[in-house]
Amino acid sequence: MKTEVRGNGGSISLQNPSLFNAPRDSITGALKGCLGSLDGACIEKLLLHCASALENNDVTLAQQVMWVLNNVASAVGDTNQRLASWFLRALISRASRFCPTAMNFYGGSMFQRRLMTVTELAGYVDLIPWHRYGFCVSNSAIFKAVEGCRKVHILDFSITHCMQWPTLIDALAKKPDGPPSLRITVLSFRPPVPPLLNVSKEEVGHRLANFAKFRDVPFEFHVKDDHCLSNESLAVQFESLLTQLTRSKLDLREDEALVVNCQNWLRYLSDETKVNTAHGFSLRDAFLDIIKGLNPRITIVVDEDSDLSAPSLSSRITACFNYLWIPFDALETFLPKDSSQRLEYESDIGHKIENIIGFEGFQRIERLESGAKLSQRMQNAGFLSLPFCEDTINEVKSLLDEHASGWGMKREEHMLVLTWKGHNSVFATAWAHDRVG
Repeated sequence: MKTEVRGNGGSISLQNPSLFNAPRDSITGALKGCLGSLDGACIEKLLLHCASALENNDVTLAQQVMWVLNNVASAVGDTNQRLASWFLRALISRASRFCPTAMNFYGGSMFQRRLMTVTELAGYVDLIPWHRYGFCVSNSAIFKAVEGCRKVHILDFSITHCMQWPTLIDALAKKPDGPPSLRITVLSFRPPVPPLLNVSKEEVGHRLANFAKFRDVPFEFHVKDDHCLSNESLAVQFESLLTQLTRSKLDLREDEALVVNCQNWLRYLSDETKVNTAHGFSLRDAFLDIIKGLNPRITIVVDEDSDLSAPSLSSRITACFNYLWIPFDALETFLPKDSSQRLEYESDIGHKIENIIGFEGFQRIERLESGAKLSQRMQNAGFLSLPFCEDTINEVKSLLDEHASGWGMKREEHMLVLTWKGHNSVFATAWAHDRVG
């Protein structure tokens, strides 16, 4: 029998007569009790049973648990059903790689992402405050940090195609003493993760330049060619990138205030010391050491507040399931079940789930660490935490007023954290170090 599991990301075909024909009475009592249940705790239990079976090469049990999951998962159901459907896809994807004799996977990656227009990307980041929160906190902190500076240079390490900068340009244009000149440098290399855009970085820069001209802000935009080869692993490409982050190659100028902006980016740098540098640093620590040496006025790090880097598959499933329900639940509050916007946004989360669950080694590029771990890493690297001012707090409150009432904000040590129904979702941090004047 051939069974297809369908969703917005495509279909997965599995050919194994026993997989979805597993008799109900052959499944252990613990699993039988979950059949037809939509309870999140029960779904998590099933996922962990499946993970344990795969880690122990118990193909029969893995197939039986997937059969049960298939009965409760739905790409157009409620929050738990939709989340379960993406975890099921990820587990099938993993099984197809690590248990090829048990099941066959057809069609390459499950998640064939389309390229968005700039207008579509704007709607994407406006959907929930997942990205806009980081933009808001960062821009406010940058605005304060460069007060009194006549020239500003931003090194932008992010995955959102410069969507945050029009707001900053607009704020700089309104300064009573006139705007400073603004120079933004981005990398030609970007991790191959959603959202994806249908225009080049050069075109993005051209559009920003037109907007800055309209707002009378002196502006330059540069794309740094890092000479990375697309057929190399992500770790190798990042290692090549680090060699390009020098004062001369970045054209840093003494009369400019340097800002380093990291939005949902640091997680893609490998944290395995064996991968890379001559000094025994991980790529992540090596990057921070290089950035500190550039002597920025402020370094911003924003990312999702969860630890998804554990070597154990079961640990990653627990952390991932108990964290990524947040965007699924938030979308449930205001979009219909068959909304194309909702399905597309969820499929991008599914892309992340597949990588976290379905891959190992250098192919697993989603290695997120929590805000607390990141803060300790920054301190170990010699950075000093910068507090966020009341103006920043007020701007974030105004932003959250535009969204569902479940969104909130709280201060934690070194961090300002976006919350959903009291659960941490995105952290924002700002850093300087003792060589900043």
